[in-house]
Amino acid sequence: MEEKEKEKIFSKRVRAGKRTYFFDVKSTRANDYYLTITESRRHPQGDGFIYEKHKMFLYKEDFDKFSDALHDTIQYIKTELMPDFDFSQYSAKDELEDVGGSDLKWD
Repeated sequence: MEEKEKEKIFSKRVRAGKRTYFFDVKSTRANDYYLTITESRRHPQGDGFIYEKHKMFLYKEDFDKFSDALHDTIQYIKTELMPDFDFSQYSAKDELEDVGGSDLKWD
């Protein structure tokens, strides 16, 4: 398997206005896996745009802790801070896209 093929295994893209989030599963040389979460923000510049990117690396030993903390935090916001807000108005189906076969590269 080529190094390029081995590096990015799976990808999800979430478009959110001027922001796009990328969730990429990658492999190490030792055939281990990790997740990168990239926020890409589009800013106008001249006649075009520039993209500001922030990347976070999440390793397997932290998956459960991260997932639990994210879930608990979102639930707190929904139930304690904004219990009357209708979050169902935002359709996740429209925002999630598989880009596993894409040649997009954000490194």
